[in-house]
Amino acid sequence: MHGMMISKAELGREVRTQAGRVRGTSRDANGVLAFKGIPYAAPPLGPLRWRAPQQPAHWNGVRDALAFGAGCLSSLANDHRPGPRDEDCLYLNVWTAARHADEKRPVMVWIHGGGFQFGSSANPATDGSALAARGVVVVSFNYRLGIFGFLAHPGLDAEAPSGNYGLQDQLAALRWVKANIAGFGGDPDNVTLFGESAGAMAVGMLMASPLAHGLFHKAIGQSGAFWDGRHGPLQTFDEARARGLAFARRQGDGSIAALREVPADCLNAAAPWSFDASPIIGAFSPSIDHHVVVDVPARRFLRGEQMRIPLLAGWNAAEEFPFMAQALPHASADSFLAAADAMFGRERMVDFRRLYPAATDAEAKISAAALTGDLVIGEQCWQWLRLHQQTQRAPAYGYLFNYTSPYTPIASHVTEIPFVFGTLTPQQVISGTTPPAEEDRALAQSMMDYWMNFAAHGDPNGTGLPAWPHYDDSDVLQIIGTTIEARPNPQGARFRFLDGFRHDGVLPMRWRETA
Repeated sequence: MHGMMISKAELGREVRTQAGRVRGTSRDANGVLAFKGIPYAAPPLGPLRWRAPQQPAHWNGVRDALAFGAGCLSSLANDHRPGPRDEDCLYLNVWTAARHADEKRPVMVWIHGGGFQFGSSANPATDGSALAARGVVVVSFNYRLGIFGFLAHPGLDAEAPSGNYGLQDQLAALRWVKANIAGFGGDPDNVTLFGESAGAMAVGMLMASPLAHGLFHKAIGQSGAFWDGRHGPLQTFDEARARGLAFARRQGDGSIAALREVPADCLNAAAPWSFDASPIIGAFSPSIDHHVVVDVPARRFLRGEQMRIPLLAGWNAAEEFPFMAQALPHASADSFLAAADAMFGRERMVDFRRLYPAATDAEAKISAAALTGDLVIGEQCWQWLRLHQQTQRAPAYGYLFNYTSPYTPIASHVTEIPFVFGTLTPQQVISGTTPPAEEDRALAQSMMDYWMNFAAHGDPNGTGLPAWPHYDDSDVLQIIGTTIEARPNPQGARFRFLDGFRHDGVLPMRWRETA
């Protein structure tokens, strides 16, 4: 045998996972294999409704992994998104261009957004093919939403800590990655968790969760951080249980056994949500369960109790676009200032009017929009960067996405996603209809490079890219726009004003009442 080369096993369409073999698609033109609809947990049906995710059953033979699994049931009233939805929804997807299983490529695990109420991993904007073609292994997954993902109830606590089943699903998906991703050419010791909106909130919560240690090694948060904002912090243990008990009593005898017998569609229809209400306090959503979420996430960061890993986080210039139903009243300057006075207090109104001017009705409307984006998204993202760099030895990188073009006329919430994934799908949240042009494709290449450099090395910088400085006390961000450059945070003064209302990292509970 001397002198013979031992050839490495080619990575093909069939891969062995711990539960059985899966068969993905043939390689596409860029050499990417896609494996869709792999179960990462047992179907959460019957007695497994409102239970921690269980191991998937083993199967014999080869299971086709050619189509996305059903999305989880959506709490969004009149949700028109395409694709099947089912209570049986705990499936994930893997994209890889590795030629051999031992390549140890960086892994990027995506958590979709949707307020913990809607969304799925089948969104065309988050197809992992383009990123995978450039050298990372991409994973996305579904997790339980709304009533199925976040019901807290004393009757459930008798079995195990209740309330954050959707977050427990995310942990289960990460455990699946740790156990199985090497077979797809990925490195289980170099996992970047990234997400947008509720997905970024989940990244922030998991960074602060003792249960997530060792499951990911870098974090990217796009437009979300701590699941707090205009209505104060996330739901307390007691608030979540009171909500669950009230819901159960409306359904009949109020017992968990009875609720587990209710058909999923009926249960879902009994707990609808719309953009008119904040899902933080107006829906079944993450709460302090003292298990996954042991305390208010921002307080954990303030005390330096989060994971010591590199963080890249930022927000968009017009975050308020989908959330204006949650804005302070702003039909007139007087109504806006009266609402601000009630929320922030008379003694702070001189500062408020300087930062959110309202000398005219038109000016009040602009300031109400700015305040909404700051309260729902921006301030907490800034806080995440600020607290992480102050309390940890791990690096942080901050960005502000303010890019506009005919394809993306408003730098709204969600509009950065097609650039990060290189999909450049229609910008639906702003009803965009113009197809992408060369400038959009160029920005997508730069953003993909930054994100992938960070996933590989914990640093977004690389050859041919504008330098991106560490985030520090100078509050300099990478401005990702028609030009990319580092500049002082243009919203810094507004964020410092809002930060003045946090006590021990926590926003005022009384803001619940000004909702």
